[in-house]
Amino acid sequence: MSPSSFHHHFLHLPPLDVSLDTSKIPFTPSFFEEMQPKIAQALQDMSALEAGSIANPDEQRMVGHYWLRNHASAPSGDIRDELRENEQKRKDFVEHVLNAKDGKIFKNLLCIGIGGSALGPQLLSDAFGAERNGLQPFFIDNTDPDGIGRVLRRLEPELAQTLVMVTSKSGSTPEPRNGLAEVRDVFHKKNLPFAPRAVAVTCKGSALDRLACEEQWLARFPMWDWIGGRTSLFSNVGLLPAALQGISTGSLLEGAAEMDTFTRETNVLRNPALMLALSWYACTGGRGKRNMVVLPYRDALVLFPKYLQQLVMESLGKKLDLDGNVVHQGLTVYGNKGSTDQHAYVQQLRDGLEDAFVTFIEVQKSSRPPSVEVEPGLTSGDFLEGFFLGTRAALSDVQRPSITITLKQLDERSLGALVSLFERAVGFYASFIHINAYHQPGVEAGKKAAKRYLELQKNLLAYLSEHRSETFSVETLADILKIPNAEDVFKLLEYLAANERIIRHPASDLTQSTYGLS
Repeated sequence: MSPSSFHHHFLHLPPLDVSLDTSKIPFTPSFFEEMQPKIAQALQDMSALEAGSIANPDEQRMVGHYWLRNHASAPSGDIRDELRENEQKRKDFVEHVLNAKDGKIFKNLLCIGIGGSALGPQLLSDAFGAERNGLQPFFIDNTDPDGIGRVLRRLEPELAQTLVMVTSKSGSTPEPRNGLAEVRDVFHKKNLPFAPRAVAVTCKGSALDRLACEEQWLARFPMWDWIGGRTSLFSNVGLLPAALQGISTGSLLEGAAEMDTFTRETNVLRNPALMLALSWYACTGGRGKRNMVVLPYRDALVLFPKYLQQLVMESLGKKLDLDGNVVHQGLTVYGNKGSTDQHAYVQQLRDGLEDAFVTFIEVQKSSRPPSVEVEPGLTSGDFLEGFFLGTRAALSDVQRPSITITLKQLDERSLGALVSLFERAVGFYASFIHINAYHQPGVEAGKKAAKRYLELQKNLLAYLSEHRSETFSVETLADILKIPNAEDVFKLLEYLAANERIIRHPASDLTQSTYGLS
């Protein structure tokens, strides 16, 4: 890439100390001219979204995560007032807990959630929690009994000093509901009152909200139907646990709001989110033809690729466009951290299939001053920077595309800006490809399918219980219960047998085994 091209496609945002370099993206000479109608439409769509239009037509909802860091931009006085009141309530609660005004001392924070209700808080905690003076965080983000057990065993000695935050928009999502049931059971067995140690983050009137009100939990904080889980980091979902850990939520919001200002810029080359989305389009043909590999060169950002997997893939992976046409769109994201994981897959990124582009995230300044020269004149940080630059050059040498985002330092303000940048880029790209970025019908389909299997398991156990003295083959049970796929029956029977809830009478061919309760 020529020096003039580098200058043309290098964007520095001085107030944030953040830079975006798209000079290694294969833009064709006519690319920006050809994309101009889509760019104009994307800017128009984003402006309407921020003004409160129905940006999620499938669910007839507004999309308001940008209002969270700029309350004045919310489209109605009621929303603005509610956001301000919520912010003050959150500040008062955090001060109350951390200063222990009533004599109750919390040492630990247990967050129960799933997806966006867990990934955002985990990202912030992993990046900053250990360096701040607040509660020690723990997470239950799955319905895996072994995972839940691991967390609870670590907390057991200090359970009385543990604040439990349960996050669920509807209050009926199985994973957080199950985690709550498991945690309540442990508190009960330890003869510890749960309600004085419990906080709910949920929509007003949800099952969780009603439970918390009925049992008089310590506090309840709102979620709103115009905030999706994957864009909820700047709501109570992310900011409440962050503040309880001593993380500066004001700086997070400040960085996000500053980036929002830059990403409203109508000059394409001065708008980092537009340039990011256009880079994705140029690399993938607007059809997801390449995967995006995210490589942050800082251990504190190890969860950022995972965070982006949900933000990008749940938003862009859609079967239908806004006109109902079948398009099967998406952008696959994977990655981990540099330089560790470049040993795992940079070989293929450079010499293998041409099915990926890389997004490098460089952090220039370490929070820890160098204490030793590992070689004369060189520190560990120097090596990290060298590996980043070397990998970038090795890819560029063989015309493999890459994007580089540079943060002068990693702190709350710069991470807030980074998340805001990708949120806006996702919205722009969704407009380019004419899809709804703010619903998730595929996720809902998975939930509905899971319910069918849980009902099938109940039916199997009920039938076996009614016929305790008998044993049955897979095919027999499938016929009796009118289940078209015998494999489903086999998988559930094997699961139940492994957990000693039924008995398997084995055959030489495992699939020919019989099952019963005696």
